[in-house]
Amino acid sequence: MADKLSLDTEAVAIKPLAAADFEAVIALDQLLSHHSRRGFFDKRWQAMARDPQAFVALGAYQGEVVCGFALGHVLQGEFGGTAPVVVLDALGVALDEQAQGVGHALIGRLVDTVRELGGGELRTQVAWDQSGLASFFARCGFRLAPRLVLERATGEATF
Repeated sequence: MADKLSLDTEAVAIKPLAAADFEAVIALDQLLSHHSRRGFFDKRWQAMARDPQAFVALGAYQGEVVCGFALGHVLQGEFGGTAPVVVLDALGVALDEQAQGVGHALIGRLVDTVRELGGGELRTQVAWDQSGLASFFARCGFRLAPRLVLERATGEATF
């Protein structure tokens, strides 16, 4: 069932992405990120086809046109817990639809999905220099996690 969000122009429906939406999602993501992540999306679509229960893929549609998307994966027993956790990997809303509730509607439906799966948490990550995205997530109820993410290059090590 699709949730309807009433905007000034037309209704936007939030519903599962279809396999046929692949190119539309890639095009929208490239427009927003200014580079192609086709490889990521290709791997994600293949994985979703193999194990659809392990992923959440939502689209925001104006008629048949994708104007937003949210992709996440379901983890079982991660982060020291036993309940499912959905990790939001990609989110995008068309520029002319931003600040009109489409992103909030996508996040809301993701939260509903986490609850339907019996989980209690939706997680994501934001680069420290993406303050606009971090502010959006804060407005959606996200808070800083009590974890410090560390990373290290795996090239030649000097100890």
